[in-house]
Amino acid sequence: MTLAGKSIIMSGGSRGIGEAIATRAAADGANVALLAKTAEPHPALPGTIHTAAAAIEAAGGHALPLVGDIRDDDFVTEAVARTAAEFGGIDIVVNNASAIDLSRTEDISMKKYDLMNDINGRGSFLLSQACIEHLKLSDNAHILTLSPPISLDPKWFGTTGVAYTIAKYAMSLVTLGLSEELREYGIAANSLWPRTAIDTAAVRNVLGGDMAQNSRTPQIMADAAHAIVTQPSSTYTGQFLIDDEVLAAEGVTDFSVYLNEGGREEDLALDFWVEPTI
Repeated sequence: MTLAGKSIIMSGGSRGIGEAIATRAAADGANVALLAKTAEPHPALPGTIHTAAAAIEAAGGHALPLVGDIRDDDFVTEAVARTAAEFGGIDIVVNNASAIDLSRTEDISMKKYDLMNDINGRGSFLLSQACIEHLKLSDNAHILTLSPPISLDPKWFGTTGVAYTIAKYAMSLVTLGLSEELREYGIAANSLWPRTAIDTAAVRNVLGGDMAQNSRTPQIMADAAHAIVTQPSSTYTGQFLIDDEVLAAEGVTDFSVYLNEGGREEDLALDFWVEPTI
């Protein structure tokens, strides 16, 4: 299966996992619209929406960088309309934009709480909602949200903080609800989450640069996302998927290609909300 000629709209994507997913799709010849705020270089995070667009074009795809805030209803509505007009439709929505703060409840500000929930849960709902009319016209429509399986084990609320856990689970609830609501139209809604820590600039800033050797590269998420959105949307829906399990089902047996230089499989750190395999 290929994404040649398919049209994708993604929240975020100026760097990290989002950019990796976009350039993997572009290698097939896909059209990719990016909705992101980062138009100018960030002092601590490399990459902008424009460098990501250049990478998409260099990989063989067509890019449409749209600068704005996923929390802004008018911007999202206009961005979806522009994407559909530019590319002749929308086949795939990728809810990638996410804010993170692992602070405990007693330490986090309500401003940060609102930011995470507005970007993570509300942003995913808004972009998905705005694209439904276009997805109905696609012959293989997918909504892919980068969010974890929902676990009610209380330990996760202590590990990741109540506020961040609520914000990420809100994204997963979007997947769960839309998979059922949109089933009759053959529109798939799935979530994808990494088994291990992924080496991105954002993760290094939050967890420290020493995590790099204990992380996989963003390419594993890009390859897993590609495998998901090339599945038949009428049947492959309502799942909370883990990156290496998706690829194992595709026949991948060697995951060492996703290690950073000097990294070892046995040293990889598990991501949040993922239990060790036996």
